[in-house]
Amino acid sequence: MRKIVLFMLFSISVIWANAQHSKAFMEAFKPHLGKYYEGTIVAGGKEGDGFTGERLLMQVISWDEREVKVPFYVGEDKSRTWIFSWSNNRVELKHDHRKPDGTADKVTFYGGTATNEGLPNMQMFPADAETEQLIDYAAYNVWWVTIDAHKFTYNLRRIGSDRLFSVEFDLTKPIVSNFKPWR
Repeated sequence: MRKIVLFMLFSISVIWANAQHSKAFMEAFKPHLGKYYEGTIVAGGKEGDGFTGERLLMQVISWDEREVKVPFYVGEDKSRTWIFSWSNNRVELKHDHRKPDGTADKVTFYGGTATNEGLPNMQMFPADAETEQLIDYAAYNVWWVTIDAHKFTYNLRRIGSDRLFSVEFDLTKPIVSNFKPWR
């Protein structure tokens, strides 16, 4: 009986500790609320991709313990927002794409949910079924996001291909901007 109680206590502590990882990930955005940061492509950029040569900005536009919205501005294009949602000790990433008039793009709300609690500074998001139905070639996408006191990275790898994209933002150097997403 004693072994069972010890096992149960150990299991509960592991589950609680891991749940704190996903929660800590969401909390890491809070100090950056309202701030803008400039980014650099660190992998996968190539001329003509729509990103290379453009000014890349991120902004933590909203934060609460269950949802964080981070617009990703590419040049004058304000169509992209990364939405991180927390539920059942898991973080979900969705990509919200908008047209200049604020209406939803036909390709929007794709992404995935972390399969476990992840790490406090990194979460991984394999493409979900909704993404596969929306963009068939994206069924093999895996996104991962890192955040710590110094940098934020957004990364995409398409399994089975050479598709890789990574952008890094320096969180030690907030900048001034008045950009707002297309809504």
